[in-house]
Amino acid sequence: MFRRATSTFLSRAAATRRFSTDVATPAADSAFVEAWKKVSPNLDPPKTPFEFLKPRPPVPTTLPTKLTVNFVLPYSSQLAAKEVDMVIVPATTGQMGVLPGHVPTIAELKPGVLSVHEGNDTTKYFVSSGFVFIHANSVADIITVEAVPVDQIDASLVQKGLQEFTQKLNSASTDLEKAEAQIGVDVHSALNSALTG
Repeated sequence: MFRRATSTFLSRAAATRRFSTDVATPAADSAFVEAWKKVSPNLDPPKTPFEFLKPRPPVPTTLPTKLTVNFVLPYSSQLAAKEVDMVIVPATTGQMGVLPGHVPTIAELKPGVLSVHEGNDTTKYFVSSGFVFIHANSVADIITVEAVPVDQIDASLVQKGLQEFTQKLNSASTDLEKAEAQIGVDVHSALNSALTG
C-alpha cells in the first residue's frame, strides 16, 4: 500500500516538476515596464537573465547516429559542433566513453588522454583538467584548462619535468610546496602514461 502511494506521488511530482535547466519564457511584467517608462522614457527597460537564455533543445525520439562535440579551452576552440562517433574522456572516476544517446552527465576531468573517434580516425589530446557536460540531445561540451595533441608532446621534456617535480616533492617543507609539487608529479605522470600507453 505504502509503495503504491509513494510511486503515485513520485510520478505526479515528476510530471509537474521543472528541471533547473528548463528555460521558461519570461512573462513581461507590464506594471514594471509601465513604471520604468514613466521614470525613464528614453531608456529601454533592463533585461533579466532569462531573456538571454535559449530554450533547451528537444530530446530526440530516436537514437542519433552521431555525437556533436564542442571542445573548448579558455583561449581557443578545438572542436565546434563537430559530429563524431565517440569520445573517451579521462574522468576522475575513470575513463568514460561517450556515445550518441548517452545519459545526461556532468563529470570532472583529470589529467589524461581525451580521444575523439571519427570512423577509423582517432585524434588524441592530452588534457590537464576540466569538465564534460553531456546533454540529452547527444551534445557533449568539453571544457578544459589546457589541451595539446599527444603527437606534439616531447617525451624528453616530460621525463625531465617528472624528475624535477619528484625532487621538489621530496624536498618540500610547506603544505603549499607539497601541493604544487604533487600536482606537477600527477600531470607529468599522466603525460608519461599518455606517451607510453
